[in-house]
Amino acid sequence: MATATATATNRPDTFVVTGCASGIGKQLTGALARDGHRVLATDVRLDALRAAAAEGAWSEERVHLRALDVRDAAAWDATVDEAVAAFGRVDVVMNVAGYLKPGYVVDTVPEDVDRHLDINTKGVIFGTRAAARHMLTQGGGHVVNIASMAALAPVPGISLYTASKYAVRAFSLAAAQELRPRGVYVTVVCPDAVATPMLDLQKDYKEAALTFSAPRILTTDEVVALLLGDVLRRRPLEVILPRSRGWLARVADIFPELGVYLGPLLQRQGASKQRRFRDDGH
Repeated sequence: MATATATATNRPDTFVVTGCASGIGKQLTGALARDGHRVLATDVRLDALRAAAAEGAWSEERVHLRALDVRDAAAWDATVDEAVAAFGRVDVVMNVAGYLKPGYVVDTVPEDVDRHLDINTKGVIFGTRAAARHMLTQGGGHVVNIASMAALAPVPGISLYTASKYAVRAFSLAAAQELRPRGVYVTVVCPDAVATPMLDLQKDYKEAALTFSAPRILTTDEVVALLLGDVLRRRPLEVILPRSRGWLARVADIFPELGVYLGPLLQRQGASKQRRFRDDGH
């Protein structure tokens, strides 16, 4: 029944989403459920996931909850199997879960390196792999991987996060070329700073000042609207939000020397906005 419906309307109906206990993932799950989709909502923190569901924003018959540590490849396979058992198919997998801890290179410890790469990069790779294997057998599907504007231009002070997101972008674009001819689409989304708990945790770190140098902070509503609109409708290779900052980031990536000269200015601007963000009670 689910397969016939999805094929007849060409509208994705069933979703697996990670990082649903807070931020973009939480907002996205609610929006999908309200729009009539069925969602397997996951997070490593099952109690927090249940608390989010208890707030009443999600329809219980539309949203199933599951604990998932995205670093666990076997758990990913089991999660996709559970979604197929519950819904009949998986149309879209959205890799939203992420991790960030500000810090200068000399201050990082091995655990910091592992967490960034294991959650941000390997988690996306495992999720894409598990999704693609099933989608190839069902005849198609769509994987959406959330990277960052930091995947387009390096950001000092959060170098581990930048490295992990560069890898997410590169992997997603390469995987898209492998899978698209076989009916499975991969989209990588690169948003600028978004008002989420991940941004809140950076407010007290001077290392993260550049994160706040954007002209404005995006809202989760803006990111969710992009995902439910342009991304699901067109299934593009890459989407950058906002586009204006994306072009600036691309130029900085092509000419990395610009960072040496413009970095101090952007650092001061970011530090000033960071103080205002903190003083406003965030």
